[in-house]
Amino acid sequence: MGAAYDLYGGELFGFAFKALGDRQLAEDVVQETFLRAWRSPRGFDPGQGSLRTWLFAIARNLVVDAMRRRKVSEGPGLAPWDVAPEPSPAFNDIDQLLDRIQLGEALERLSPQHREAVVGVYLGGRTCAELGEELGIPASTMRSRLYYGVRSLRLVLEENGWLAP
Repeated sequence: MGAAYDLYGGELFGFAFKALGDRQLAEDVVQETFLRAWRSPRGFDPGQGSLRTWLFAIARNLVVDAMRRRKVSEGPGLAPWDVAPEPSPAFNDIDQLLDRIQLGEALERLSPQHREAVVGVYLGGRTCAELGEELGIPASTMRSRLYYGVRSLRLVLEENGWLAP
C-alpha cells in the first residue's frame, strides 16, 4: 500500500480536491480509498485493469458519497432521496478521463482484428465498407468483426464492473 500511495496518492488527492473543493474532505477520500483497498485486496484483479484505475474507481465512489452527504447536510428539510448531487464540471472532466482509461484497457483485451474494427468504425467515424476497402477485406467481414468486437467489448466492460450487466 505504501508504494501505491507514493505512486497515486497525489493524483487521487488532486482528483478528489478538484471534485469537492474541500482540502480536508479530499484528504479523507484519499485515506478512505487506500483503507478500502487495503481491506479488500481481492477486489483488485490485474487481469481486469490497472491498480491506478481500480483506486480511481474507489475514489470516485467515495467522492460521489461525499457530495451526497454534503448536499444533504446543506439542504434543510430535505430527505436524502430528494437530493441529487450536481457534479462539478471538473468532476465530469475527471469522470470522462476515467471512462477513457477504462475503455482503453478494455480495448486492449480484444483481438487485434476486433479492436481495429471497433476503433475504426466507432472512434474513427468510418463505415464498415470504407474500413474494409482500406484494409482489403469485404465489408461483410468487417461488419462481422465489428459485431463480435462490440460484443466482446461489452463482456469485458461488464466483467470489470464498468457496465451494468
